[in-house]
Amino acid sequence: MPCNTDLTPQQALLLERVEACYRQLDSHYKTQFTRPQVSFKLRGRSAGTAHLSENRLRFNPKLMQDNLEAFLTDVVPHEVAHLICFQRHGRVRPHGKEWQQIMRHVFQCEPKTTHNFDVSKVSGPEFTYQCQCGPVQLTLRRHNKVLRGAQYLCRRCHQQLVKV
Repeated sequence: MPCNTDLTPQQALLLERVEACYRQLDSHYKTQFTRPQVSFKLRGRSAGTAHLSENRLRFNPKLMQDNLEAFLTDVVPHEVAHLICFQRHGRVRPHGKEWQQIMRHVFQCEPKTTHNFDVSKVSGPEFTYQCQCGPVQLTLRRHNKVLRGAQYLCRRCHQQLVKV
């Protein structure tokens, strides 16, 4: 967990929300769950991730800055529910019925699997590839994999994507 003196006010609020979620869980399940390690070093388009076997949460500080309320009401319970689901049920489908029950019955949240935040500020360069359907954009990571020999197929026509 980051040192409290190094936190922004938004990060401190998020940590308080994580703790509040755990208090709800402790009360609901009548047990004391081990609190996770939390970091704010996630980059890219994901708002948050839960590292199940490490009991660790990572949050995207740039997306959090622009979407603080949604982070507090949706993203934090979403990621915490993943950790608790793993601790109670082991490896199950990431957004399966066990996770959905935690979201609904403990956090009283609608179990949504993805966010709809504007990711234009955190998106890297994209590269245009072609198939018979038309142009397809690939991320820098996928483009670099193509340069190392990977091949990607169009999801619609199943034709190999070729760099334009």
